[in-house]
Amino acid sequence: MSTEEWKNKLRLPPKDTRRQTNDVLGTKGNTFESFHLKRELLMGIFEAGFEKPSPIQEEAIPVALMGRDILARAKNGTGKTAAFVIPTLEKIKPRLNKIQALILVPTRELALQTSQVVKTLSKHMEINTMVTTGGTSLRDDILRLHDPVHIMVGTPGRVLDLASRRLAVFDECKVFVMDEADKMLSREFKIIIEQILKFFPQSEPGKGNAYQSLLFSATFPITVKAFMDDHLYKPYEINLMDELTLKGITQFYAFVEERQKLHCLNTLFSKLQINQAIIFCNSANRVELLAKKITELDFSCYYSHARMPQAERNKVFHEFRQGKVRNLVCTDLLTRGIDIQAVNVVINFDFPKTAETYLHRIGRSGRFGHYGIAINLINWNDRFNLYKIEQELGTEIKPIPAQIDKSLYVIDQPSSVPRPFKIDNLPKANERAPRRFYNGQGEQEGPPVQQFAPQPQQQY
Repeated sequence: MSTEEWKNKLRLPPKDTRRQTNDVLGTKGNTFESFHLKRELLMGIFEAGFEKPSPIQEEAIPVALMGRDILARAKNGTGKTAAFVIPTLEKIKPRLNKIQALILVPTRELALQTSQVVKTLSKHMEINTMVTTGGTSLRDDILRLHDPVHIMVGTPGRVLDLASRRLAVFDECKVFVMDEADKMLSREFKIIIEQILKFFPQSEPGKGNAYQSLLFSATFPITVKAFMDDHLYKPYEINLMDELTLKGITQFYAFVEERQKLHCLNTLFSKLQINQAIIFCNSANRVELLAKKITELDFSCYYSHARMPQAERNKVFHEFRQGKVRNLVCTDLLTRGIDIQAVNVVINFDFPKTAETYLHRIGRSGRFGHYGIAINLINWNDRFNLYKIEQELGTEIKPIPAQIDKSLYVIDQPSSVPRPFKIDNLPKANERAPRRFYNGQGEQEGPPVQQFAPQPQQQY
């Protein structure tokens, strides 16, 4: 079958017609075909809506295909996930019924999202992918491992548990991936990561590793450098961070007293043309309280934080990704890697304490070179943090104007925005608690009454 014949048979999604920035358009002109990938993989790539590789994909994929260890730094929302998933899939041998690749991520939600990207891109390849995270049924994981698994995506604690019990065997695992590597190598995870690597194939001293390591992140603190020196063999370093913040995100602040924040948020909801919004708070208690207040104002809202049972977190994450509700209030649980292209507004109801947290929060908007805004509600105590974050990131956070230019964030045709890959089967959680939401009459069970619907265009 010729190239034109198999391409004509592809089921391509609607074309995304939104404007994009040089964060993803500034490439050398390569195509996915120029990487000489398997036809089955190319079919999955094109049917997922990918047209041309982004800069990080253009740099990382050919080097990864050569077998080199990689330490890659690129902005949030520029295609890092596909940059490591595509070469990983190319290296998998479907007839070898062993775990051949391990992808580690810091949060359960990111594990679900990443595993679905793997499944979507590999749907023509006869490759079996398993997602495993804490808070879900260990028994289900054990049963799943009785069947062939080629790629495992998971969080460190559960993966180490399965490896220690010899339920997950990594003797044939030749690809090790860490997404959000800076978080993965923080104090809470670093020891677990090093224990997991002891189950990987070992080589003789001085001959390099018997497996390939791919580390991706937007920030690389000194802990990553130490890990690189100990565990990576002559790594190829990629740094596409000419500036830290995304070009498509415009940042504003509104100076308000604490007691005025809810009124200010209500005004923003009424005036802005929001497709979907993520609102960040600094604690789980404030998340729940704010979610209750937002719903009392008659706006649709879900909330999520780390203290919630896993069954609730999975459901909220899945339904927000599918656009069933407009607003999500959360802690920094969802700042890492979560890719929902319909989000065009991020609001820091509570201003973060560090530049790193701020960078990851606002990176939930303006995904893959598109446009969005970040609005920060600042009180008197936040003024020094505002200045410090501007200096550290080399960015400007402007006072919010009387009228925000709609071209900075408004999606003209919401129907053209690609929906995230649907998560087919949510893992069974240990907890059986019903999902909670606020409807203004106290805590209730079941779905919210008010569903996701377009808001009328209004002047700000």
